[in-house]
Amino acid sequence: MALGSLALALWITHDIWADPVNHTIGNNSGDHAFFEWLLGYGSWVVTHGADPFYADVLNNPLGVNLAVNTSITVYALAFAPITMAFGPSVSFVAILTLNLACGAFAWYWLLTRHIAVHPAAAVLAGLFGGFAPGYISHANGHLNWSAAWVAPVLLCRVLTLRTPGRWLRNGLILGVLVAIAFSVAAEGLFFTALACGVFLGTWALHPAGRAEARAALPTLLAALGVAAVTAAALLAYPLWLHFAGPQSFKGTGFRQSVHAEDLLAYVAWPARSLAGAFGMAGDFAPNPTEETSFFGLPLVLVVIGALVLLRRGATPGRRATLTALAVTAGLFTLLSFGPRVKLGNEVTDIPLPYALLGKVPLFDAALPARLALVVTGVVTVVLGLLAHRLIADPPKAWARVAGAAALVLALLPIAPIPLLYAQRAPVPQFITEGTWRRYVADGTALAPLPLTSDDFPDGQRWQAIALADAGRREAFHLPAGYFLGPGGRDEKGRIGAPERPTTVVFGRAAKTGRVPAITNGHRANARADLAYWNVSTVILADQVSGAFYPVNHGAVFETATLLWGPPTRVQDVWLWNVA
Repeated sequence: MALGSLALALWITHDIWADPVNHTIGNNSGDHAFFEWLLGYGSWVVTHGADPFYADVLNNPLGVNLAVNTSITVYALAFAPITMAFGPSVSFVAILTLNLACGAFAWYWLLTRHIAVHPAAAVLAGLFGGFAPGYISHANGHLNWSAAWVAPVLLCRVLTLRTPGRWLRNGLILGVLVAIAFSVAAEGLFFTALACGVFLGTWALHPAGRAEARAALPTLLAALGVAAVTAAALLAYPLWLHFAGPQSFKGTGFRQSVHAEDLLAYVAWPARSLAGAFGMAGDFAPNPTEETSFFGLPLVLVVIGALVLLRRGATPGRRATLTALAVTAGLFTLLSFGPRVKLGNEVTDIPLPYALLGKVPLFDAALPARLALVVTGVVTVVLGLLAHRLIADPPKAWARVAGAAALVLALLPIAPIPLLYAQRAPVPQFITEGTWRRYVADGTALAPLPLTSDDFPDGQRWQAIALADAGRREAFHLPAGYFLGPGGRDEKGRIGAPERPTTVVFGRAAKTGRVPAITNGHRANARADLAYWNVSTVILADQVSGAFYPVNHGAVFETATLLWGPPTRVQDVWLWNVA
């Protein structure tokens, strides 16, 4: 199972592995560059003793609060040796591959060790759980949400909390895992905790589970107390930064009504699947990284039918489990639809229960569509139980054939296909060979053009390479950048730093190809912006990648020349000394 999961993950990511430095995620090069930067910064933390939760080298002079971002801190630190040896691009694709493979194996482990599912059935369900449409979609650049192993690993430990005499040991282990999960996927940790509460609460209230729940409660509470104290001790500083530290913010910079599941999303097929390869994918997600349900109608019908059929002849305890699974799936499906009904990509005025949660702390920073990944976990368990029934407790021959055929028809269309990739601009030799050190004074900022943002992520990727070089005494600082920070509408977060005049000028030139009529006012704004950012050097590489559209290189070059005069040619960049 482990080798098979790894082989499938390598196949899905093989186009990125073919050239990690120059190949990027085709649907999401911006997030790809952001996570590479986080991995480069992790190396900097290890070699220079920097704060792992607050970076002062990005968004100069304010810095970036990484505790409130998707900072994958544990990954960044654990993979620092690989990042320093082979570069952040290799670490990125290695983590992405292992996320998917470990997710499948973790679900297999949960089903065989804690739910007593037949190994063959667990293989089928585990492969679905690790390579489900939602995780393949998030594999388009998200090292946090592609970590499909987080939920099953936490669930394994939660299910051991009631073991008599082991409350201290089990509580300590769970507390450490909670701290790790927070650093990898805080939103996923929150959703997993909610799902555990709903499932276990429903199961405990079922007549068949009450006596067992009462007997286990003292040990469970003692273990949870130890886990809470352990996690709180490990996360005290990052939690303070997250909620009250500098550059923190409330809520989210994304509209929850948009980042919610469409009513048609659950019965649609995903883009990176066999069905999608044949042109049958549904276009009901805000972007290619958020196809978080997309089970297809056949699988939805199979799961509903399985929940009904598995109850027939089931023991009271198994009926309690099936009821808890159904309630959890139903509730999280409803919540994933967000604050208002969304149908055919049109947000209606029909309110839904999530509208009552949208301003509640933690919920206000979550994206409702991602709650569908909880439903993915329920579907994984139901598939395991159904396949187990067909294998270990076989019905009549015709029923077994019908059940197997139903599984094939439901799962084959959503079988994953490799991720899309795109070619990105090479990293300038000016950066890779360390030439920048002769032109950027220690502690000052280097400004790549266009200014680094989610639209133009190359500068952040270049800085990641500089940070990963452990032999350097100092790394250049970078103005602006791609991250989540304060300054959004309604005092919520926003993507990147609030725009300054020079950011806008170069952004428009890069996008439209039109060179603005530069005035003395533009030059004065540029001087003020460069002084604010503490920029000593501005560069324009021969090739620059745009995350969403091509960069009009000539317009950017001419705009910079009008602002600061003719540049100097240094290796493969144009350089303006503005100190």
